Amino acid sequence: MLVPNQPTPTLSFPLLGGDHFDLAKEKPGFASLIVAYRGLHCPICTSYLADLERMTADFSASGVSCVAISMDGQGKAEAMAKKISAQQLRIGYDLPVVMARTWSLYLSKGMREAEPGVFSEPGIYLVKPDQTLFYLSVQNMPFARPQLRDILGAVNFAVKTGFPARGDYLAG
Repeated sequence: MLVPNQPTPTLSFPLLGGDHFDLAKEKPGFASLIVAYRGLHCPICTSYLADLERMTADFSASGVSCVAISMDGQGKAEAMAKKISAQQLRIGYDLPVVMARTWSLYLSKGMREAEPGVFSEPGIYLVKPDQTLFYLSVQNMPFARPQLRDILGAVNFAVKTGFPARGDYLAG
């Protein structure tokens, strides 16, 4: 179970353009925003990532580095990047099933022709530079995701007030 204020598991995957994401090497001012999306087949993901692309500079100005990842292969990740006109948002691919499970993502079996055999459902994480978890939202359904404007507002509030991560009480 992922717990706020506790170290997160390792996270490493290839990025479009030949780079590589390694959470241990990320050094944002406030946190890394990691958005796990279902894949190219999901129209809600397309809209969500298009919004994130438009807001990447806003997140960056607030000390947040952004990356999106799915279990899709490189070709589908490239198609998604083209679909959302990605210029700033880093997009990763080939998230292994074991890593998806380690990050508490729900997995689904494809039911329609356009869906892959297995894919992860959405997950959103804010991870502090020391690799402790600040925020997470994982879902078993594709809809009703936290709005990116709300997340950015929460980041700005937390930065301004020093608001701590919550939900870390484990006793009892």
